[in-house]
Amino acid sequence: MAKIMIVDDEPDIILIVSNFLKKAGHTLVGVNSGEECLEVLKKELPDLILMDIMMPGINGWETVKRIRSEPKTKDIPVAMMTVKDTKEDKLKSFQESRCDGYIVKPIDYRELLRVVGWLLE
Repeated sequence: MAKIMIVDDEPDIILIVSNFLKKAGHTLVGVNSGEECLEVLKKELPDLILMDIMMPGINGWETVKRIRSEPKTKDIPVAMMTVKDTKEDKLKSFQESRCDGYIVKPIDYRELLRVVGWLLE
């Protein structure tokens, strides 16, 4: 299956989502910040990134912009995974950061699997 990176400043979210996706056969890499995400991407490339928006330091939108600016990482699919559920937040995610998917917390695990499956195709 796929290697999926989860970027979230809440360790419980990383643990819960990791455990669920491991049951679906995926390998998981959990990181706690945008900065850590960018550092890990220098060494290993996941098949998909699930990115929180609201994090200390570099937020998710800026992290995705930086991912998109690097030739090595620009084509990795990224889904925002966030509590931010307004039309404006979604537009900013898709238009400015150029994310590929959007998952709203609290997470509906059927929706998570659907988005993950769709982005990995």
